[in-house]
Amino acid sequence: MRREDKDLLLEARFSNPGLIAELAKKRPGHAPFEGSGKLLIIAADHAARGVLNVGQHQNAMWNRYDLLDRLISALGVPGVDGVLGTPDVIEDLLILGALDNKAVFGSMNRGGLPGAVFEMDDRFTAYTPESIVQSRLDGGKMLLRINYEDPGTVNTLEACAKAVTDLAAAGRIAMLEPFMSHHANGKPKNVLTTEALIRSMAIASALGATSAFSWLKVPVLDDMEQVVEASTLPILLLGGERSEQPDAMFARWERALQLPGVRGLVVGRNLLYPEDNDVVSAVKTALNLL
Repeated sequence: MRREDKDLLLEARFSNPGLIAELAKKRPGHAPFEGSGKLLIIAADHAARGVLNVGQHQNAMWNRYDLLDRLISALGVPGVDGVLGTPDVIEDLLILGALDNKAVFGSMNRGGLPGAVFEMDDRFTAYTPESIVQSRLDGGKMLLRINYEDPGTVNTLEACAKAVTDLAAAGRIAMLEPFMSHHANGKPKNVLTTEALIRSMAIASALGATSAFSWLKVPVLDDMEQVVEASTLPILLLGGERSEQPDAMFARWERALQLPGVRGLVVGRNLLYPEDNDVVSAVKTALNLL
């Protein structure tokens, strides 16, 4: 990152924190979503859960300026629709002027830290429906891990339902990322089978007082034909952990993107930290699939 951009960030956050709200009010937003369009959203909310590794590279996301550089490169590729992130990342990008004419989704519940004794407690610790409206974001994303062995799951269900209701009342998208989970060797583990994913989608789709503004964000499985038949809600495909076989990964995405109801991709590490470190090429490859 250029020194002047670093100085801009550091000075704004220390001397002029009110600038963030001012910039949010003035930011040119994304055009309305079109039925025939396919979205590419760059995900950048991993660090908020303490996930700083990319594959075997344990310290890949230690440097915030490097992450921001990669995000700005990705968002600068024509055709990229927007970004998904927590307030710290979104506000850095806002200060740097990288969010003009982009769709922006705020990540909401990041409390379930991997490896913690409270990992299944996916409470809301980042954006709220109110702050999403105040910041003029397009919607909020929430993780919904459903574990029949954990009584705390019902708190997450209730919190997500309220967030869906509040976001819809403000005309904002509620992006739900559902999984069925269970404990394996004492740790929560998502169940990545067709039956489990469809069950989680059924539960997520019914949350809130209305589903009018609800979208689903789901992993790509082998039997996506059955998965997309499980809901009429718009479906976005998540990228997941970085694949060591990118060609096979892109091929799976391409097949899934052809299915009815699939509206695009929400991808982070696989595009921001490709094996060859060429962010722009990775993003262009994803765009070609759309």
